[in-house]
Amino acid sequence: MKDLLEFLLKGILDKEKFKIDESDEDGRTLYTIKTEDKNKGLIIGKEGRMISALRQILKVRATLEKRAVNLQVEN
Repeated sequence: MKDLLEFLLKGILDKEKFKIDESDEDGRTLYTIKTEDKNKGLIIGKEGRMISALRQILKVRATLEKRAVNLQVEN
């Protein structure tokens, strides 16, 4: 699932650098995206639409794998 998120972020950020941290909390996988401040706006999108779409895509994949997943952008 991390590879899917990485693929999507490469499409959004192009050649900008980012890092994805993966951790497990209470049976839920948490993905944290770390990047420069100027790129956070691209990931979140207008009115939060882009981050919402990313979460929906991950939720579909997680449902197929019978897992729970959460996505956040680190401040």
